[in-house]
Amino acid sequence: MLIYSSLKRKIECSFQQDLSVPLASTAKVVLGYWVARLVEENVYKWTDEIKEISFNPKEDSKELYPHFQKRYSLSLEDAVEVMIACHDSYIANHIVEFCGGWKNVSQGISCHFSKINVTQNPRDIKNNGELNQLLEVLKLIFEGYDTKPEIWNPIINGLVRQRGEIEGIPHYHLNHITGGLDTVVVDIGIIGEFSNKPFLYVLAAKELPNRLYEQHADEIIMEVLRNLYKEYYKQDCNN
Repeated sequence: MLIYSSLKRKIECSFQQDLSVPLASTAKVVLGYWVARLVEENVYKWTDEIKEISFNPKEDSKELYPHFQKRYSLSLEDAVEVMIACHDSYIANHIVEFCGGWKNVSQGISCHFSKINVTQNPRDIKNNGELNQLLEVLKLIFEGYDTKPEIWNPIINGLVRQRGEIEGIPHYHLNHITGGLDTVVVDIGIIGEFSNKPFLYVLAAKELPNRLYEQHADEIIMEVLRNLYKEYYKQDCNN
């Protein structure tokens, strides 16, 4: 786990920060970061149109974006938001193909984050990254939104719109994305009031008993987040 205080601008808690884990759906935040970088460098515009869009029927775009369901094209901006909010691998593939293909995008990401590798199949164990570099991506997104919201807005919108509430934490104080395989769980996000010095965090565990039958690790992650929110609340009250 890694926990970063945006108030103190330092890592408050670190345990096995060099741990490399399969990213599953959390890789979509990394993809969103990379697209935003390309927009910032004027390679693409958020208004660029991605044609022949299709949605992964196993994900929840029907519930979160019912107004998009009969659309056959989306702006790059909307596509990145949907990809993150809905964990949608179909949309991720459309975005990456639009931006030059998986080989080019993966190489571009690896040039900046040597310990992160993103693959087309989110369940591939080669789709992985180290916790410290995942936190760095999250920090760049959070800080980028503070200075250039017009560039980083689609990623933040995706994190905010996601479902997956945790008892004891107001849903609007937990903006995150989860990822997991049968034996892996990953959760990265922003906890606390977004505009009032929240914590950024990366939590992960691997080599777990099959999570379809044993959810103890997931319960621990939720308990850690509840405790983290309590610590944020103390910080918020004292500052």
